[in-house]
Amino acid sequence: MTASPTVAKRYIEQRDKGFWIEGTRVSLDSVVYAFLNGESPESIAQNFPLLSLEQIYGAIAFYLANRKLIDVYLKEGEKEFEKLQQSLGEKNPSLYEKLKAALMQKQSKT
Repeated sequence: MTASPTVAKRYIEQRDKGFWIEGTRVSLDSVVYAFLNGESPESIAQNFPLLSLEQIYGAIAFYLANRKLIDVYLKEGEKEFEKLQQSLGEKNPSLYEKLKAALMQKQSKT
């Protein structure tokens, strides 16, 4: 008797208005941004040791199959992040400037 083929697996789940790698606390955003920045699945696996290579390929396949939806989702997340940055800048300008300077310093090293 031969082994039966594997039935399609779910690699992504939607929770709390976000997309996550199934059964983990790793967001789909993390994998997609790394992929869009040119990282290979193997490199992403090194940066996220909790994920298997299969999960990473599954996440990338999900993104590619649902690109329009996920791109809109990512843009909405970026807008929300910008709002939070602006709010922090208004509430605590000195902390905001320190964080901004640290980020610029980090970016200049790469």
